[in-house]
Amino acid sequence: MKLLIWRLKYISDNSFLIIIASVVGLIAGLAAVVLKSTVHGISHWLNLGLNKYEVNYLYLGLPILGILLTVVLAKYIFRETLGHGIPDILYSISKNSSIIRKTKMYSRMLTSALTVGFGGSVGLEAPIVVTGSAIGSNLSQLVHLDYKKRTLLIGCGAAGAIASIFNSPVAGMIFAMEVILTEVTIAQFIPILIASVGGQLVSMMLLGEDILFSFTLTDQFKTSDTLPFAALGIVCGLASLYFVKMMKGVEGVLDKIQQQFGRALVGGLALALIIMALPPLYGEGYEAIKSVLSGQETAMFESSFFHSLSENSYAIIGFVALIIIAKPIATALTIGSGGSGGIFAPSLFMGGMTGFLFAQVGNTLNPGWELSESNFTLVGMCGVMSGVQYAPLTAIFLIAEITSGYELFVPLMVVSALSYSTVSYFEKHSIYTKGLIEKGDLIRNDKDKQVLSLINLQKIIEKDLLTISPDAKLDDLVMLVKKSKRNIFPVVNEEGELEGIVTLDQIRDIMFDDELRKKVEIRALMQAPPASVSLQEKMQSVMNKFEMTQAWNLPVIEEGKYHGFISKSRIFNAYRTKLKRQSKQ
Repeated sequence: MKLLIWRLKYISDNSFLIIIASVVGLIAGLAAVVLKSTVHGISHWLNLGLNKYEVNYLYLGLPILGILLTVVLAKYIFRETLGHGIPDILYSISKNSSIIRKTKMYSRMLTSALTVGFGGSVGLEAPIVVTGSAIGSNLSQLVHLDYKKRTLLIGCGAAGAIASIFNSPVAGMIFAMEVILTEVTIAQFIPILIASVGGQLVSMMLLGEDILFSFTLTDQFKTSDTLPFAALGIVCGLASLYFVKMMKGVEGVLDKIQQQFGRALVGGLALALIIMALPPLYGEGYEAIKSVLSGQETAMFESSFFHSLSENSYAIIGFVALIIIAKPIATALTIGSGGSGGIFAPSLFMGGMTGFLFAQVGNTLNPGWELSESNFTLVGMCGVMSGVQYAPLTAIFLIAEITSGYELFVPLMVVSALSYSTVSYFEKHSIYTKGLIEKGDLIRNDKDKQVLSLINLQKIIEKDLLTISPDAKLDDLVMLVKKSKRNIFPVVNEEGELEGIVTLDQIRDIMFDDELRKKVEIRALMQAPPASVSLQEKMQSVMNKFEMTQAWNLPVIEEGKYHGFISKSRIFNAYRTKLKRQSKQ
């Protein structure tokens, strides 16, 4: 507390935010380096001494073991559900005041190290983004920052993580703004930039040139390749759509297996069989991409049943096509069965293979084209990443930075734009946001809905309305009118169920008739409310009911029991308070 008081006296809010952002970026960068080194160390140790010209039967056991160890760790040690990591971050920002569990600062690192190190067909990027975001959230809580600044530091953690793992600060910064954060002002832009640079500096100091993935361009872009690149953009869009649909379908099938370890065994066995048949699907897949980029595509056949066909160009085309078809299935099996990882690397892998296959087929059908296989592989990575993650700018700058130049900037923009346009024509929301948006847990580009979603219905329920039994007389109600400050009287039976309502306007003409007051029962006067509201209902749905019924008050009913009333005026007051608070922050 003394340190915080000293900070408030001597350091401005903006300066302090930049300091904290740089710390978050540095720690996230360090976490990325540790995770990358750990995973590659595990993978190297497990594959040590294997003959690359023989089928590796360890592939039948390693992925299953990795997933089972991950499930045990997640269930009994961390007590959390894994799945896709980035939707969890978006949910925390939208519905949990940007507060992320402390355990997520290290849980995703440990679980993903086991999953990917033992051959799970997923990437490290999402787990390290979750780790960086959790670091940003928890550090901001430690120094008592508000919701807006907590959210910003979550983005800083994500930026630092991506910048470190790819040595690409611009891509890290854009990823944070394009995927994690949606509204960034110039003032917020600076801390994200600082964090991204911090993450890259850690990577450069500890790893040097030994980063996750890099490539030096060997072929120049030819303007005559513009049309083939445009065609590749549409193909990448369709490949992205296939990736998303297949992921959802396979995970849906695995979800039907209720027993967690049974799901891990079934999914792990299916994954092991696929990796056994197609070894390039083992782990992240960057080694296979590097082989393709360096013109050594025959290396993909190592440890496979098809090694004898590695010199046949048509066999290479068929093998790569099988890899593209199987990749989203392998990724979904890894995540759906309980593994820890993300779709960042799988989308890059599938895109690289799609671009390589496109160039191979084009050159085979029309040798006069002479399409650059390395250029099309790189641009394909951009295309499918753009289409799967709905992050076209991140994809463009990531590949540009990976290749240490902007030689391919034009085809990157063309392919990224066409891929994104193609997939978004069929699927409006990304794989990260679709489930959250369908549940009403994430609202973007609609300020009214965003503010409404922040209002907690249970906190604005009015419980001061006096209730009356349906068997009571009008005389009893008149006595309540004398005590009550409200003009609505809920009619509630002995079981606590709402049977109707009586308003002061209904009884105004007869309440002074002494004879009627003793005879008329409340049951004869009550009316059914125009609609009712559930405790778990979204505020947007509540407002829709108010608009449809033109009512100013609606009862709250949960499992048949009466809980109180909610008024439109109370909602407006809460709405105004939330709006003012957001504007100040």
